[in-house]
This record gives sequence, C-alpha cells and structure tokens, in this order.
Amino acid sequence: MPMKNINLPKWTMLIPVLGIVAYFLTGIESSVWFRVLLAGLLVGSILASVHHAEVIAHRVGEPFGTIILALAITTIEVGLIVSLMLAGGEATKALARDTVFAAVMIILTAIVGICLLRGGIKFKEQLYKLQGVNAALITLASILVLTLILPNYTISGAMGEYTTSQLIFVSIVSLVLYGGFIFMQTVRHRDYFIPKDSSSEEEHEHAPNNTTTFSSLTLLIVSLVTVVLLAKYLSNDIEVMVLAMGAPQSVVGVIIAAIVLLPEGLAAYRAVKADRIQTSLNLALGSALASIGLTIPAVAAVSIAFSMPITLGIDMSSTVLLLLSMITIMFSLATGKTNVQQGVVLLVIFASYLFYTVVP
Repeated sequence: MPMKNINLPKWTMLIPVLGIVAYFLTGIESSVWFRVLLAGLLVGSILASVHHAEVIAHRVGEPFGTIILALAITTIEVGLIVSLMLAGGEATKALARDTVFAAVMIILTAIVGICLLRGGIKFKEQLYKLQGVNAALITLASILVLTLILPNYTISGAMGEYTTSQLIFVSIVSLVLYGGFIFMQTVRHRDYFIPKDSSSEEEHEHAPNNTTTFSSLTLLIVSLVTVVLLAKYLSNDIEVMVLAMGAPQSVVGVIIAAIVLLPEGLAAYRAVKADRIQTSLNLALGSALASIGLTIPAVAAVSIAFSMPITLGIDMSSTVLLLLSMITIMFSLATGKTNVQQGVVLLVIFASYLFYTVVP
C-alpha cells in the first residue's frame, strides 16, 4: 500500500493546545465571554479529535478505523463521567445512567435515523452486510438489558442499583460481550464489516505514513485530554442552564452525550453521503457498543473503589422507549437494505425521546 506524508490542518494542532492553556487560565478568568471561548475550544477540540482519529483509521483500514474512532469517543465519555462523579459525589449517582442511556438513544435513533434518511433520499436503497449488523445488535441488546433494565428487578440492593458483587458480575459480562464482538469484528469474521464494493479499498489507496500517523496519535491524545478538562469545567454551567429552564436533571446527561457524540455523528453522516452505509453502521453500532460495554465497567470500578453508589436502572417510560428503539432498529436492519421510511420512524422515536425527557 503506497504511503505518503499528509499535512495536518493547523487548526487541528492549535485548538487542543489553546484549550489546555485556556483551562489553566480558568483560575484567574471566569467572565461570560471567556466561558463562550472555552465552549468554542471544546467543540473545536472534539472536531480535531475526530480528524486525527480518521487519519489513524485511514492508516489501519476497516474495520479497525471505526473501532479506533469509537474507542476515542468512549474515552471522552468515560473521562467526563468519572471526573464529574468524583467532583459531584452522591449527587451524580445517576449521571452515568443518564449519559449512557442518552448516548445509546442518540446513536440508535438520531445518528442511524439521519443516516438512513439521507442515504434513502440520495440513493433510494443502500446495501450492507447483514451478518455484522446482526452481531452488533444482539450484543447491544444483551448489554442494554443487563445494565439498564435488570437493576430494576433485582432485590439484593436498592431500587435501580446493583450490589458490589452484582456490579462486578455485570462489568465482567459487559467486557466479555464487547470483547467477543471485537474479536469477531477484527479476526474471526472481519469480512462481515468490510463494505461490499471496492470504494473502501480505493479510499485507502494512499494511506498516511508512520510519521503522520504518530503525529495524529499524539494530537488525538492531547485533544481528548482537552475535551475532558473543558467539559468538566463547563459542566456546572450546563447544569445551571438546564435547571434555569425548568428541565429535569437527566437533560444534563443528554447534553453531555450529544457533545461527545458530535464527531461520531459527523463521521457517520459523511460516510453515508459517500454511499458507504456499511462504514456508517459500523461507526454507529460500534460506538453504541463501546459506549455502554466499556463505560459501565469503568463507572462500576470507580463506584466500588470510592464507595460511591450509582443508579443504573432506567424508569418505565425510558424502558419503553429503549425497547421500542431496539425493536424498530432490529426490524429496520433485518433485510440488508435501507430506505427512507426506516430513517423517518427512527427520527420520530428520537423526537419522542427528547420530548418526554424534557416533559416527563
């Protein structure tokens, strides 16, 4: 495979560094305009992180590229949740649940819905490999039920909470399920996740060289650190804004998840516009799996280590919406072809989720 040196855009190098510098100035500056600047640097750092993740993905090819991007996004999510839990104490015991649930709903109904709608409008039908999508969905359904629904029906701990032994067990199970899926995706059945046409191979015809890849890896780490630091600092402003609007506390989790998933959504949308629905679905479903399969064990470890209770069980209305989303996406992706109506239905479910979150 021919390799070449790719000049990285200067903004992807400058913005994360400026973000870290600005974070260390928060102790002496806290004006409204400074916070607006921090928010801009936060968004810029998120976009920089996805750019560098895509450069690395270009180097390693599919399906490793989508896995790297999913893991990068999940790292941001875990870092945010853990840092906010440690800073907020017991008041944030439902934050992990709200954020993970929001991330899954945004991915399954909003990101996938937009991609199916856009692809259907432009191409009428798009084809993908059913085996890989099926494997992702059955794995996701299992983890979702075990982590977000089952805690409401166990009797050893408080309502919606697992005991320490149950947390350890469900964390191990989540890691086993996610690890098994990654093994299937990268080793055993890698062909299930590679696009049917040759466009993916053409896309990787001129991969970046080792120098460019290493530079992007370093800058990706810097970008992720910047995102975690700035989002943690701005989280209090987000919470104040939500409460001032009279919205429930769970809306904070929705906003955090939306910020974190912005690069994933953009990458999936770009892929579907280029008629690469397989890559788009790999990104979306892989991110959903990483989001819950890795975040829950990380949060559980923090909960056990610092004796902090966490609530995992979602309420009844959330359970109904989650099950509706899973049933809908399983039927939508059961044929190997996508169309406009599938996207419309998923987006309506997402709108319903947003409405009933704000107006429970």
